[in-house]
Amino acid sequence: MPVVEAVITVAVPPEVAFAVSQTVAPVRYRWDPFVREQHFVDGATRPGKGVRTFTRSRHGLVMISEYVSFAPPTNVGMKMVRGPWFFEMFAGGWRFAPAPEPGHTVATWRYSFRCRPAFLRPVADRVGVWLLTRDIRRRIAGYAAGCADPQVLAAARAALPDGPGGTPREADLTPRGADSAPRDATVDDAGPPAGS
Repeated sequence: MPVVEAVITVAVPPEVAFAVSQTVAPVRYRWDPFVREQHFVDGATRPGKGVRTFTRSRHGLVMISEYVSFAPPTNVGMKMVRGPWFFEMFAGGWRFAPAPEPGHTVATWRYSFRCRPAFLRPVADRVGVWLLTRDIRRRIAGYAAGCADPQVLAAARAALPDGPGGTPREADLTPRGADSAPRDATVDDAGPPAGS
């Protein structure tokens, strides 16, 4: 099964790095070049294990994914529940670890997938690795830019727990009064076919 990975170091501590990765519309659209539209489904209002999300890529591809792990501030994982016909399986995991430099985080994003139909898999998997490697690098670069964007950082910090056992101050990781409409699809970079 093919696996693609991208790693980057960002100048924020792990709890903020993780919170940036979980921002939603419209804040997410500031940094995530892949997502044209994304929202929780089934009445969920915040990320968590078992929560499902709807994602429409800038290419128009749609995927429903489910969080299979959610462990702030260290990792989050997802799997495809329903998605493009050419994916038999798709899953991803994002990890956040303290970097050697204090106040910095090493973000590692890894995706695995299997294409279909089986008779095309030898070629489709190689093409998929090339495309997803290119796209995940662009996406993680956008994430790094988000980790330096004052508006994104303000939303992420507002989502951090108040204290032991606390809940996020802004449960949806979106600034109050912000417009949650999907952004225009004219973004020039793409990411993998699902949002984690």
